[in-house]
Amino acid sequence: MSFEWLKRYMPRSLYGRAALILVLPVVTLQLVVSVVFVQRHFEGVTVQLSRELARSVNLAIDEAQAGRDLAQALDLVVEEIPPDALPAGDLRRWYDFTGIVVVRTLQSRVTGLTHVALPNDRDVMLYVSRGDTVYEVAFGRGRVSASNPHQLLVNMVFFGLVMTVIAFLYLRNQLRPITRLARAAEAFGRGRTVPYSPSGAIEVRAAGHAFLDMRARIERQIEQRTMMLSGVSHDLRTPLTRMRLGLSLLDDADREPLERDVEDMQQLVDAFLEFARGDAESAAVEETDPVALVRSVAEAAQRVGQPVCVVESIGEGSFPLRPRALRRAIENLAGNAIRYGSRCELSVMITGKSLRIRVEDDGPGIAPEDRERAVRPFVRLDPARNQDKGPGVGLGLAIAADIARAHGGVLRLGESETLGGLRADIVIAL
Repeated sequence: MSFEWLKRYMPRSLYGRAALILVLPVVTLQLVVSVVFVQRHFEGVTVQLSRELARSVNLAIDEAQAGRDLAQALDLVVEEIPPDALPAGDLRRWYDFTGIVVVRTLQSRVTGLTHVALPNDRDVMLYVSRGDTVYEVAFGRGRVSASNPHQLLVNMVFFGLVMTVIAFLYLRNQLRPITRLARAAEAFGRGRTVPYSPSGAIEVRAAGHAFLDMRARIERQIEQRTMMLSGVSHDLRTPLTRMRLGLSLLDDADREPLERDVEDMQQLVDAFLEFARGDAESAAVEETDPVALVRSVAEAAQRVGQPVCVVESIGEGSFPLRPRALRRAIENLAGNAIRYGSRCELSVMITGKSLRIRVEDDGPGIAPEDRERAVRPFVRLDPARNQDKGPGVGLGLAIAADIARAHGGVLRLGESETLGGLRADIVIAL
């Protein structure tokens, strides 16, 4: 049996579902107890009391017609009233549910009963017609129904609410360690390390220790990768320098092709260093104004003669970002845009939930089937972005994607609607 339709109506948060699990049985139990106890107990007691009273009323009226007064002995008040003093109908308050049972039982048991009046919780008046005489019989409400039947419901609801609140407070304390673990995991997914110590139940502590072990292993892996790439790249600089010195002794005709090869190797080493430097730079989190950061990137590019400009900025504010890493990602995207196009436009949009930095160019763009492959390290696309277009080694988009992921965001590639070239969006959840 499928319950997929029910998921739309269920709470999404853990607190909401826990509260539903806690409250639903309590409410169901109270409803069952109310229906069973009220209908079986109060209704049965009311019917029994009303039957006994009906016998007393019949006896008192019969004796009154014979000239004998038994009303006082039966604790009843019996008076003769004129026929025009009869009420128009039965009198009962709409929320007096036991009154329904009283009226029904008395009408079936009292001979000549015409109307029943239940004006309050204390008094009951019966109007009985015997021949040409009309009698009004008055007595206390406690003789036909249990006194204060609402007290059971009030006590049940009150103590049910009290115990529910106590249970919810205890449940919240049990769920708090899970919430702390979720916040620590979410922060680490965005590249931030927040203090966290496992607490709570044994299972939650086990999950917390597993998370700390996983975080430590990932940090060690990142550190080892950075050290390895940095070490390899630095070690390659020495033989490259010796090769340059050796080539300087050759003739121009033989030296120039070899120098271009050495220069390509030097660019590859520099790209390695830049890629390795990304994890180290991404550790510093500062309150950063993304609009000012993007404008500074555009101004720096304009100073060296590159056609980069900011065309739109929506929203404002400062957010915890890694300004050096984010700046490098924007510069890489803008550099790619200038390399393969003739102009580059930057835009920033800040909403209550996300930050979007967009870089657009008027170049050839990237085909939709190649966009996923384009963000991989050392991948160069041909012919749209070939080796003749610039000295890159295929790390620009990969570095930008890594920096976006380090911020808990994503790098999205698409087609520019205004310029027709590539559109690269860095989207970060705030």
